Amino acid sequence: MDPLPVLTTEMAIVLSIVVFAVFLFVTELVRVDVAAILVMTLLGLLIYVPTLEGLLSPDILFSGLSSNAVVSIIAVMILGGGLDKTGVMERVAWGIMRLGGKTETKVVALISGTVAFVSSFMQNVGATALFLPVVARISRRTGLPMSRLVMPMGFCAILGGTMTMVASSPLIMLNDLLGNANRNLAPDRAMEPFGLFAVAPVGLALVASGLIYFLVFGRYLLPRGLKRTGGRGAGTIRFMRRVYGMDAAVREVEVPVGSSLVGRDIKSVQREFEVKIVASRYAGKVLVAPPIEAPIAAPATLAVIAPPEELKAFVVAGGLTVRSKLREFRHLLARSIAGVAELVVPPDSHLIGKTVRDLRLRMTYGLSLLSIFRSGETIWNKLQDVPFQAGDTLVCHTRWENLVLLEKDRDFVVVTADYPREEQHPYKVALAIAFFVLSLGLVLFTNIMLPIALMTGAVGMIVFGVVTMDEAYRAVSWKTVFLLAGLLPLGHAVETSGTASYVAQHLLATLGEVPIWTLQTMVALLAAIFTLVMSNVGATVLLVPFAINLALVSGADPAMFALTVAISTSNSFIIPTHQVNALIMGPGDYKVSNFIRAGSIMTVIFLVVSLVVLNLMF
Repeated sequence: MDPLPVLTTEMAIVLSIVVFAVFLFVTELVRVDVAAILVMTLLGLLIYVPTLEGLLSPDILFSGLSSNAVVSIIAVMILGGGLDKTGVMERVAWGIMRLGGKTETKVVALISGTVAFVSSFMQNVGATALFLPVVARISRRTGLPMSRLVMPMGFCAILGGTMTMVASSPLIMLNDLLGNANRNLAPDRAMEPFGLFAVAPVGLALVASGLIYFLVFGRYLLPRGLKRTGGRGAGTIRFMRRVYGMDAAVREVEVPVGSSLVGRDIKSVQREFEVKIVASRYAGKVLVAPPIEAPIAAPATLAVIAPPEELKAFVVAGGLTVRSKLREFRHLLARSIAGVAELVVPPDSHLIGKTVRDLRLRMTYGLSLLSIFRSGETIWNKLQDVPFQAGDTLVCHTRWENLVLLEKDRDFVVVTADYPREEQHPYKVALAIAFFVLSLGLVLFTNIMLPIALMTGAVGMIVFGVVTMDEAYRAVSWKTVFLLAGLLPLGHAVETSGTASYVAQHLLATLGEVPIWTLQTMVALLAAIFTLVMSNVGATVLLVPFAINLALVSGADPAMFALTVAISTSNSFIIPTHQVNALIMGPGDYKVSNFIRAGSIMTVIFLVVSLVVLNLMF
């Protein structure tokens, strides 16, 4: 038996950086992309330490920014942005409603299967965000609760990310990680890169198992929730009253001269009374979503949203008069022009950690925040000072024209679907689909490199006006780009320094003789556990070198072990730490216990199915 490798200074330093990176990811002291850039910079500084010159070559340090994985992800995001902008999902919604009718099993199967297919060619969180308004519309039209629809959709979006090599960040970067590992292997042991559909059997099996799981057991595992019936107008008001316990009707009140409210700012009035002032008219000047610092003058008319009891107290205290119907604001706040909308804060939103006061929500976005729905609870009071969190559902009053603009803003996911909007031009849909198909055709039927093939379709969408260059920039999650680029050098350092080999050999020496399938299961479990507490990209970068060396030492197939890691980092269902789970938590009215209940079984199914199919493939 060969002697075990000795821990060198380089290995110790690399292990320390790995531990530091994991610490940053788990504690979230800084954003994950900042953590990745910090690690990359730290590695760069170590290059200039005389005793560590061989740790990492300077040309490798920033190669992640131009790697095939990063360019491919940028192209995939632009392609997805083009499909989103052209309203393809609107047509998908109508198709699902036409085929599924109002039968829950049919609707769940169609929605979840469609999302799984879409997420096999774009980021799963992007596919989920695209379909949330679609599901909201289907829920309202069919009367099926969102809680019965969005968890199967979200889980299948995650599962769909295992069907192609461009569907998730770990799979996109896997070939680059294999290339790094090949530099240290003999030519006869070098691993071949995976083709676009190399993982399709695994992904299809996982999606099928997920669909069967929810179709058979979903009725027992998912909460009943509340039905969404009706469209905008009175139906929306009834829906808001049932779901959020709030009265969303807009009423006009007259403020006479001598009212005790005169001179007070809107913020102090809204704090004292549970009323939301969404518009004001004074001296012929009308303000929709007036600034909260604005003083109340007289004689004036206010448009307010409030529960009946609070409205009564507000009127009595201020000596106000309530009008029976809208008069001053009938052309500005009519149900065809404005109303109450639901928006979700996605995981990569710049709103996270900021408050209404910080963002000046009314002035910047034209939103009058009525309540925040978070983890099964509705927050009513002191909304100005509540920091937003990923997955928050914001219930706001707004003009529909503002909502149209917010649909293009990556800081929001607009769940409300049934409101008037400008229709998309059909020719753009055809162009978007054409360039998407062109990219897939180049990947499947030519030898053109993956990033070039994908970028061909993305550039085509830009040149032919499907998306503008600014919209293409907004479609890209730069947080993901810098996360990948910053961590790739760490993966290279783990490999070239011998750290991965050191850990693998010492682990095998500790375990003794164990079957190959046991080691593979252990690798899959490690990947799933790491993904629960850190990003799937970070888990992949740290574990792929280790898995490859473990396979080499034990005599297993290193490519299969590496693929096991890249696929198993999608096994994240138990708690809402995955971006998709965080996104659906608010719209589905889920609690953490709902994810633990449904996700724990899905985790076991994922583990068993993926390992069985992987071993059948290889």
